[in-house]
Amino acid sequence: MKSSKARLTKDGIRLYDVAEFGGMRNAGRLAAEILDRIAEHVTPGQTTAELDRLITQWVDEAGAVSATIGYKGYQHASCISVNHVVCHGIPSEKTLKSGDIINIDVTVIVDGWFGDTSRMYVAGGKPSVKAKRLIDVTHDALMKSIEVAKPGNTFGDIGHAIQS
Repeated sequence: MKSSKARLTKDGIRLYDVAEFGGMRNAGRLAAEILDRIAEHVTPGQTTAELDRLITQWVDEAGAVSATIGYKGYQHASCISVNHVVCHGIPSEKTLKSGDIINIDVTVIVDGWFGDTSRMYVAGGKPSVKAKRLIDVTHDALMKSIEVAKPGNTFGDIGHAIQS
């Protein structure tokens, strides 16, 4: 990453120059592409460890670095949460079953910029009625938060939109 010309606000928030957005976009794009690629592998019978192995391979092939490998001793390129695990699940030999809800979180570093994103999947593509409701409600909350996330609004504004 080239030296940043970022300014700090009185609250310590870093403001970046428009020219730096390209680096941010590249990192975010790679993380999103990895989540696109993994989708076809999120199937019943697959293990979360194998999904992580594929993600590790694709990060390496892209010439990027996984931001999670080595972080506080963590040994995986992703966090994979299944069903009731809310976030940051650890990949394992656990086998996915049809209807499982899986969230995969990937964070990559490209030229010093971090791209961090996650996506929800359903193994086998057919969630239960209860799981479908959870997926719909969380998607609606995400869309509401994106709508409110704009200059001048606070994190409290975003939280309020999500909870409304």
